[in-house]
Amino acid sequence: MAMVDSVPAADEALETPSGKGAADENFPVGSWLLPRELRPHVAVYYRFARAIDDIADNPNLAPDDKIARLEAFAVALQSGSNDPALRKAEQLRLSMRETGVSIRHGLDLISAFKQDAVKTRYESWAELVDYCDRSASPVGRFLLELHGEDRALFRYSDALCNALQVINHLQDCAVDYAQLDRVYLPQVWMRGEKATVEHLAQPKCSEALRRVLDRALERTETLMGEARRLPRALRHGKLAAESAVIVAIADRLIVRLRRDDPVAGRVVLNKFALAAASMRGLARLWF
Repeated sequence: MAMVDSVPAADEALETPSGKGAADENFPVGSWLLPRELRPHVAVYYRFARAIDDIADNPNLAPDDKIARLEAFAVALQSGSNDPALRKAEQLRLSMRETGVSIRHGLDLISAFKQDAVKTRYESWAELVDYCDRSASPVGRFLLELHGEDRALFRYSDALCNALQVINHLQDCAVDYAQLDRVYLPQVWMRGEKATVEHLAQPKCSEALRRVLDRALERTETLMGEARRLPRALRHGKLAAESAVIVAIADRLIVRLRRDDPVAGRVVLNKFALAAASMRGLARLWF
């Protein structure tokens, strides 16, 4: 796919790279499990998503500045651009035109990240899911559409992606509050358990905040009930394998978050745990 491989490094005048990459994610990005011919398209989508996410999460940018930068990406994705600073949006536009995948899966991400620029609290679980429907679900929908899967399976991929998003929010709950004053825990739950956002700044999780986290994990587990149906429902064997791995990683992270304290330190899986979860996921799918 020359469209991807021949593009030189982008001018990052609009971008604010955080240094994060695919290796920092909880899930494999364009791994060897996916068909070789589709991996460049996945890489283009990920680079676009990483660039706009970094803008939204930059603590040094004012909200209006973030929104202006994100809107420039949205315009370029819809109409095209020769601006080197928007090359990642142009790459994605060309990729989606080539594959027939809807640009909606890029625009929805932008919509969510614009919201991140101005919204720092979520009143209810429903509000949080609405955000996840635009910040996480588009990733799964992009992959399913890229592989020519039935759109009826979006309900399962949405559940998986939203579960992964909530897991990530719980992993980063203390850092998001400290750096961005951003709290994704439903405020109605916080009030009900007598927890406050200031609990996120303590050295360890309070009993009240622990109850809120456990409630979020219970809802996430409900999402995973739907998500676990995805791998066997997919026609494409390699995508099924990748989704099985991701499901197993999500399951393991939920176990760890129930046991460990994400306020005291970010709860992550080491390489051994990731490998073990991956093998467990593939075994469930194949055997």
